[in-house]
Amino acid sequence: MNILIGLLIIAVGSFGQSSSYVPIKKVKSWSWESFWLVQGIFAWLVFPLLGAFLAVPAGHSLGELYSEGIPFMSVLYGVLWGVGGLTFGLSMRYLGVALGQSISLGTCAAFGTLLPALFAGTNLFRGEGLVLLAGVCITLAGIAVIGYAGSLKARNMSDEEKQKAIRDFAFTKGISVALLAGMMSACFSLGLEAGAEVQQTALALGASDLFALNPVILLVTLGGFCTNAAYCLWQNIKNRTGREYFSVSVSVSTGVNNLLFCALAGLLWYSQFFGLGMGKSFFTGSPVMLAFSWSILMSLNVIFSNVWGILLKEWNGVGRRTVTVLIAGLLILIFSTVFPNLVNSNL
Repeated sequence: MNILIGLLIIAVGSFGQSSSYVPIKKVKSWSWESFWLVQGIFAWLVFPLLGAFLAVPAGHSLGELYSEGIPFMSVLYGVLWGVGGLTFGLSMRYLGVALGQSISLGTCAAFGTLLPALFAGTNLFRGEGLVLLAGVCITLAGIAVIGYAGSLKARNMSDEEKQKAIRDFAFTKGISVALLAGMMSACFSLGLEAGAEVQQTALALGASDLFALNPVILLVTLGGFCTNAAYCLWQNIKNRTGREYFSVSVSVSTGVNNLLFCALAGLLWYSQFFGLGMGKSFFTGSPVMLAFSWSILMSLNVIFSNVWGILLKEWNGVGRRTVTVLIAGLLILIFSTVFPNLVNSNL
């Protein structure tokens, strides 16, 4: 029952993340870099800070959770993850919500799950390590099938249909960016592992298991914000779009509209890691599920992102074969989220 509850909590957060790119369509008169920076303030600073405060036990302060010293490796991994987060947004731009997230998150799932296990000395060819490796392989198989569906989609759609569904559609460039995004985004998982002492300090002071990971998440997102803010401000200067934030040509109502939708996008994006921290607290009795939780989150993100892709008509105009391949890939991913627990319970 605990495993099921944990999976449901992670699924809710995953649905929020997969929905976070929908508000971008409601932002008016702002360039991509302007939207990305403002939503990033909410996604990587405001809401992670609020989440971290939930881990502060009564009578203590947030600073006390870092009393043993801030693990700067978590922040550094966050800076590297920021490169992934930045290119992740670009992958959405070139491939759309469905295919862009599928390729990026599949790569991220593999690296983010296996690297921490390897660094911890886990043997991936025996026992629980083998279960972990098999689970990742199933996840990658599902991602590969969905990627194939995306290539069929690109092959069968006319240039006009591609541009109608995704304004800046560019398949080759998008695939390259998505792979880079996935590899660098896996650093988020490494950042969480690097901040394990902060989580343990929070628990020792009396923090709830549900929220103890939140202060570590704040450190990683802080590093990621630095990377993204530097790039977006540079783009603002290069493209002379910095005036968009305060331009008199943009009405007050448009500015408020953009701010609200940026805040909504940030909240939805952060919900995936808020849910991950809560969900993992229900996996403490299963080391395999704890180690595989990152891959579960990425798989669910891919599943929900493709659901949104269907709703946003990104798959319109494709043939029955493409739809069949897409559904097959989604079913494989659904199976991958429960595979480790099914196998581990029989070991």
